[in-house]
Order: sequence, then structure tokens, then C-alpha cells
Amino acid sequence: MTAGAHPHRAATAGVAAALGATLIWGAQLPIAKGAYTAVDGITLTLVRYGVALPAFAALLAWREGPAALAADRRGWLAAAAAGCALAGSLLCLFIGLSMTRPEVAAIILALQPAMTALAEWGRARRRPPAFTLACIVIAFVGVALVVTRGGAAFYEPAAIRGTETFGNLLVLCAAMLWVAYALLTPGMAGWSALRMSTLTSVPVLALIVLAWFVAHAFGGVRIEVAALLAATWRFAYLSLLGVVVGMLLWNAGLQRIGAVDAMLLANMMPIVAFVYRAFEGVRYQPVELAGAALVVGALVANSLSLRRGRKVPA
Repeated sequence: MTAGAHPHRAATAGVAAALGATLIWGAQLPIAKGAYTAVDGITLTLVRYGVALPAFAALLAWREGPAALAADRRGWLAAAAAGCALAGSLLCLFIGLSMTRPEVAAIILALQPAMTALAEWGRARRRPPAFTLACIVIAFVGVALVVTRGGAAFYEPAAIRGTETFGNLLVLCAAMLWVAYALLTPGMAGWSALRMSTLTSVPVLALIVLAWFVAHAFGGVRIEVAALLAATWRFAYLSLLGVVVGMLLWNAGLQRIGAVDAMLLANMMPIVAFVYRAFEGVRYQPVELAGAALVVGALVANSLSLRRGRKVPA
């Protein structure tokens, strides 16, 4: 066995884990959209983590022992910082998704690799290569085509246009906060993916509960009891697959291949969302498909360019 076999195997496992999470989350957006007949976005987020945190805690205690449920002050501070970013991302995403189309949300979320590159530029003063910057510009053009349907959205009634625009802005905020979460995870170096997922879920659930009570006080909570049974399978998917399995896979990927490479695999998310919506009967305008192709094509091209640039001759 060569000396590089283990690192190569770890990288392959990391890619597979991050890709698996991306595929789960790509289907999650259309599935979540159907749950809004029963609950609002904040309640949906509360259900997801209300189910997920006990599942995470039970798994962690079983796999690593009850002591793994505790951490020192530095560990809890790192988990709290990452958890705050994640909670903000989730709330913005699921509130925003209630106002926009899931395929548009997926396209906006696909900009996370570009956002990560720009964040690294601002944080570490590492300017992305010119090709990466060109791909970012092309990706943003593609997003604009999808969001506006090639300009057709500007002719919709002002109320509809305003609601969808606000939803898209919330999804954009969700994407930026998710990038912040990914960049904060190195503060929990040495933790397993399961422990990271569990301990970051504590501040996440606390903030979601707080947001739910604030929303409830202002009449922003909606629960349609008659529609809950039909939405049960959606809640199960969003909680168990979307959070428990998805976060375990994503954190495992982050640990093995890093934030930038993991974000590059988010390219698959809009493809999954578009295909799922097509099976639901949605028919796309050619300009929407062209915009989606621009986004995915630009990000994939950038991914291949970065990987080629990182190759070291034997």
C-alpha cells in the first residue's frame, strides 16, 4: 500500500459524504414546499430540529459514550458560534422558501461555492484566480435569468413580485450564513462528525425555539391540524434524512475535504431540485433551463479548474 493511499481514501470518502448530503438537500426543498399547507416556515424548522436533536444525542451517547455530550468552554463557544450561523441559515431558508419557488431557492443556494471563495478572499486576503472570478460572474448571470425568468417576472403583479423577491433575499441570506457555518467548523477540530452535529444542534434548537415564541407572540405561527397527517412523511424526510443523515454526511465531508471543496459539490443541488420538480409536473421556460445550465456549468468548470491547479506532479 502506498503512503498516499489513506489520504486518498479519506478524500474519496469526504467527497462521497458531501455529495450524499447535497443530493438529500436537493430533494428537500421541493418536499419542504409541500409542507407549507400544514405549517409555517418557523414551525417547520422547529419540527426538524425538535426531532433531530434527540436523535443526534442518542446516537452520540451510544457511539461515543455520555461524556461526548459535554465539552469544555472553548468547545461550547465554537459550537455556539457555528450553531448561531446555522440557525440563522435555516430560519432564513425555510421562511424564504415559503415565499418563492424551490428550484429558484436551489439555484441561489448553489452560489455557496462562489460565496465561499469571496469569503476566503476577504478573510485570508487570498484573491481567487481570474478564472474563478469569471465563473462567479457567469453564475450570478445564470441566477438572474432563473429568478426573473428572463425578465418575465418583472411583468407580474407587484404583490407577487415583491413577495417572491423578499423570499429570494432571505434564501440568499441563508446561503451566506451557511458559508459562515462551514468556515466556523474548523473551530471544532478533533470532534467526530456526529459530535459536531449534536453539539451545534443545541444552540440551533434554542434559537429556533426563541424565534418560534417571538413569531407566535406576533401571530406569525400557523398550524393547520387537518393537513398535518398528509404532511407527516414530509416532516419525517426533512427531520431524519434532511437533518440527521444530511448533517452527519455534510460534517463528515467538511472534516475530510474542507469547506471550499465541500461547497463545490453543492453544484448538484439545483439539478436534483429541478428534476424533482419536473416529476411533480412543473414545466420550465427555456430561459430558466439556460440560466440553470449557466450556474451549474460555471461552478463545475471552476471546480475542475481548481482541482487541476492543485495537482502535484509525482
